[in-house]
Amino acid sequence: MVLADLGRKINTALHELTKAPVIDEKVLDAILKEICGALLMADVNIKLVGRLRENVKKAVNINDIGGGVNKKRIIEKAVMDELFDLVDAHTDVYKPTKRKSSIFLMVGLQGAGKTTTCTKLASYYQRKGWKTALVCADTFRAGAFDQLKQNATKAKIPYYGSYTEADPVAIALEGVEKFKADKFEIIIVDTSGRHKQEAELFEEMKQISAAVQPDSTIFVMDGTIGQAAESQAKAFKEAADFGSIIMTKMDGHAKGGGAISAVAATQSPIVFIGTGEHLHDLERFEPKPFIRKMLGMGDMRELVEKVQDMGLGQNKNLMENIKQGQYSLRDMYEQFQQISKMGPLSKLMGAIPGMPADLMAGSEEEGSKRIKRMMCIMDSMNDKELDSDAKIFLENRTRIVRVARGSGTSVHEVEEILNQYQKFAEMVKTMGGKQGLLANMPTDPRKLNKNNRNQMQNMARMQQQMANMIPPEMLNQMGGMQGLQNMARNMGNMFGGAGRGRGGAGGMPDMSQMQQMMSRMMGGQ
Repeated sequence: MVLADLGRKINTALHELTKAPVIDEKVLDAILKEICGALLMADVNIKLVGRLRENVKKAVNINDIGGGVNKKRIIEKAVMDELFDLVDAHTDVYKPTKRKSSIFLMVGLQGAGKTTTCTKLASYYQRKGWKTALVCADTFRAGAFDQLKQNATKAKIPYYGSYTEADPVAIALEGVEKFKADKFEIIIVDTSGRHKQEAELFEEMKQISAAVQPDSTIFVMDGTIGQAAESQAKAFKEAADFGSIIMTKMDGHAKGGGAISAVAATQSPIVFIGTGEHLHDLERFEPKPFIRKMLGMGDMRELVEKVQDMGLGQNKNLMENIKQGQYSLRDMYEQFQQISKMGPLSKLMGAIPGMPADLMAGSEEEGSKRIKRMMCIMDSMNDKELDSDAKIFLENRTRIVRVARGSGTSVHEVEEILNQYQKFAEMVKTMGGKQGLLANMPTDPRKLNKNNRNQMQNMARMQQQMANMIPPEMLNQMGGMQGLQNMARNMGNMFGGAGRGRGGAGGMPDMSQMQQMMSRMMGGQ
């Protein structure tokens, strides 16, 4: 993802401040030159880059800063503030109201991924508890209705369209009226892709808008079009007066600068970004978290929201088993299912503060295949085996051979899964039960006393268990045990805030807040 490259370049430039023995005007100019160069390479409009440079220079003013002031902090804050400002339209986004029909009209260029985005958006609101529906008013592209129909059926979302009606205005109006009468709250209208030079199609878009009277018109923009984004966004703004933008294809080689330029040109906020082909690959956009994530700082709120949306904490039996220190092969299988639903691991890793941005680079496809293969092997196990603690396989090794043959894999692969299970089970046993770490860990950080030998031993055991669960090469990339501790500390700071969440153990996270966070993630269990 090229945005990650942009983040690394900006981070590298800011890191030069630490190396500089004296921070003067020359050092500031060199750093700004690197940052501005990185932004231009990412297709950010040259005028916006120039404005950022001027504003940082005004905000910092090296010559007027006193000797006792931390110049590095001032420069970093000024750069961050300007980056936030680049992607912030400073306007309110339309918010639908419960028990009231809200119509979203989707417009954009051909090939921007509008139809797929319509389904993703409908699914997003559906997971939030809204009653959603889709209307296909694209009669220009062959197969458009078939595509929307297929996507909607897969997502279990009601849809409306026609194979015989050629007038998109009539289809849009009929579909909207139908779903309004059925008390649907979110009605999303998909339209034909069009280019600013296609006057007839632009006129058609205006007619559809006049007929359905949308509450919000959303411009779906391809993140890969680069510098052309600004002129296209302006043309659509004049014709459809859209209120917000959804950026698509931001998972590949999209430079992302076009999005920043489009926001500045139209003063319309980005509301979502598409980060993949799957139904759940639509992320809510907020300027500050977006920039923080781009710079590798992470945003735990995104991870919490994803877990809540997926309802991954609804398995009460699994949570109760872990609490009691019990763990079966079936529990591990269900966890694999949940991980598969959450999407590529690198996206989840990127949401954790302190996690290196390139930790999962190049391993997404391999990791997903491995999880699917492990689940395939476990599909060949019977109920008695899945509900066991795996000892049944050690007592009768012919079961291993049978599972290997049934899944078309090797005995060695089945044994690997059983070894992985033993690691999980050992950690659950250590964490759960009456004598487990969680039961004996103080919820008040002030009670975490460095002089209390038992508490410090429990903390050390917990960290060691976490380290045992992480492959050695990954732990090394994180910086070993120290990196693991830093990540935990960053997570604590994310929820505790500055000056809070620091106990007697020299900056350990606030356990009570961490428990509340986990409770929200796991559906209150």
